[in-house]
Amino acid sequence: MADPTPVIDDLRAEGEELDLLVAELGPEGWALATPAPGWTVAHQIAHLAWTDHSSLLAVTDQAAFSREVEKALAAPGDFVDNGAEEGAGKPPGRLLAYWRAGREDLADALRAAPEGARFPWYGPPMSAASMATARLMETWAHGLDIADALGVTRTPTDRLRHIVRLGVRTRDFAFGVHGLTPPFEEFRIELTAPSGELWIYGPEDAASGKVTGPALDFCLLVTQRSHRTDLALTAEGDDADRWLDIAQAFAGPPGEGRAPKGPDQ
Repeated sequence: MADPTPVIDDLRAEGEELDLLVAELGPEGWALATPAPGWTVAHQIAHLAWTDHSSLLAVTDQAAFSREVEKALAAPGDFVDNGAEEGAGKPPGRLLAYWRAGREDLADALRAAPEGARFPWYGPPMSAASMATARLMETWAHGLDIADALGVTRTPTDRLRHIVRLGVRTRDFAFGVHGLTPPFEEFRIELTAPSGELWIYGPEDAASGKVTGPALDFCLLVTQRSHRTDLALTAEGDDADRWLDIAQAFAGPPGEGRAPKGPDQ
């Protein structure tokens, strides 16, 4: 059973780094538009706070979480946006405090979770390590949108290893959510970490395909924060090439992704 401590520690660090971007913003900063259509900086933080709260319920109060699932089923196309909209309407100071408290409470609950425990979610049940990984992925991805709105370039770290692993593990999900049959065999995946380390997945002699490139670009792809044509990822084999067109590490229906920026941007 995977020890969740390293990813929980990295989740905390990711949240603290994003916190530094928004802590001193005035009302005009919170109102800035981000690349997600209709979402401001406030919406992005509100969404993170909302999902942290849902995750905390899943870990500590499964009856209350079941009621949240019923709400989601009643409005499947709107419940995420509704949660972000409600949170974004709070004064920035209150929203920031709510997000801080929620992410701290979730980290504590995940650390205290019994070994081997699995928690309900909107998709399949998750372990503490899986839940922390999903929260880190979202914190990083929504943090990118916020950084873009603020005109800030974030320095990638090897915390990306968790998102890479999640992106690799969700390969078959990405095929399935597009109505495609996943390849039977694993791909060979070789990605260069921000530190220069090589992260490798899959057998060396994989016949079904191979993906290579920077780990940062792979994370941008599977979180759909950049279009494939703007990334330095290479696919060998038809199945691997198709995967790079549809990859997503997050639950739910196929994401719309981002439009290509082109060579001049």
